[in-house]
Amino acid sequence: MLTKFSLRNFKSWEVIKNMRLAPITGLFGTNSSGKTSLIQFFLMLKQTVDSPDRTQVLNLGDERSLVSLGTFRDVMHQHIKSGQLICKFSWTLPKKLKIRDPEQRSVMLFTGGEMEFAVEITENGSGRMIVNRLDYSFGGHTFGLKRKSEKEGKYELSSRPDTFRFQRTRGRPWDLPAPVKCYGFPDQVKAYYQNAGFLADFELAFEQMFSRIYYLGPLREYPKRQYTWAGAHPADMGERGEKAIDALLASRERGEKISRGKGRPRLTLEEYVAWWLHKLKLIDAFSVEAITKDSNLYQVWVQKTVRSSRVLITDVGFGVSQLLPVLVLCYYVPEGATVLLEQPELHLHPSVQSGLADVFIDVAKNRKVQIILESHSEHLLRRFQRRIAEERLSTDDTSLYFCDISRGISRLVPLELDLFGNIQNWPEGFFGDDLDEMAAMTRAAMERQKGQRA
Repeated sequence: MLTKFSLRNFKSWEVIKNMRLAPITGLFGTNSSGKTSLIQFFLMLKQTVDSPDRTQVLNLGDERSLVSLGTFRDVMHQHIKSGQLICKFSWTLPKKLKIRDPEQRSVMLFTGGEMEFAVEITENGSGRMIVNRLDYSFGGHTFGLKRKSEKEGKYELSSRPDTFRFQRTRGRPWDLPAPVKCYGFPDQVKAYYQNAGFLADFELAFEQMFSRIYYLGPLREYPKRQYTWAGAHPADMGERGEKAIDALLASRERGEKISRGKGRPRLTLEEYVAWWLHKLKLIDAFSVEAITKDSNLYQVWVQKTVRSSRVLITDVGFGVSQLLPVLVLCYYVPEGATVLLEQPELHLHPSVQSGLADVFIDVAKNRKVQIILESHSEHLLRRFQRRIAEERLSTDDTSLYFCDISRGISRLVPLELDLFGNIQNWPEGFFGDDLDEMAAMTRAAMERQKGQRA
């Protein structure tokens, strides 16, 4: 799980310092205030990890990518020439990492359950990205790779504090080449140093963390009258939720059951989704069925109420098909994953938007899945506040933020919630001003009444 995040010079964000990331992290605020940019930053790193090009510092994407950001100059804050893009973030490891002394395997050098990564990236004047330095902090030590001079391709290894030192192998002390992508130590590290092999464990931890990040965009596919499934087991729902039915059928084939918490019966993914659709009062029943026996064509059937007839998902309100990928993704991803969601409330009734908060609370508590979402929904936020007041959610479990922008610079304001769910620093005009609206309506009514009497 991601726990802390700092950023400098990315798009509209000049600086973010030590942003706390909780099991449920919510970004609220005005349009074009920078909320989506924060999600895009992690998507950029994820597609960089997935890229086969080891020399590409950052994969800024194209039309086939999770996110397409243009050039390095495009993502730099105010398009600063020769500026530095700097980020730092921490995350918890699925299990403790133990680094042993390569010469004395019984001796433990470092151990810990959390890791921190930091990187500084710039360009060389012709658009080529360069890593100035990268650091991994683990077990009370920081291990880094730093560019030696203005010349490209010459780096040196460092360790802080000096209670641990990297030992050179015999021979000429060659400079190290550039890092692999923006996070990897070059292969020559193992050849040039006797005791640096464990650095590969840090890179692996970085890659594993991003392999556990999943994303669902705001625009989801329209429902279909039938779906083709050829036995694929998708890794996620797809950016538009287009693989939701594939995931349901794959989970069914594997015979998976999902825990609902201590003392409660486990459910299949399909049963869990149907339970939530019923609880949120969208429909009464839900099922995915083959058109004929042994067919690879499937239909999604729903029943609006107990007494109504079964119909295809295309013949009910749009909200069901829009919510379906959100539910499937949250319960399909492995435990301990991080899910990035953009406007999960889109096309949903206010009462269902409120209920979404309960979905996220259930996922975070029972599956240890981290939810990072950006939203415009007051109803979603209000439900989080209510659950804190009811002690079903703690302030430690949540990090809620208001994003605003002024003169092209985004600002991140942590919402200060007390134990009763009250926001102590409610920003002006957060969700509009209800009092102003009511006052304006009253004035208009009075003016009309005066006109009718005249």
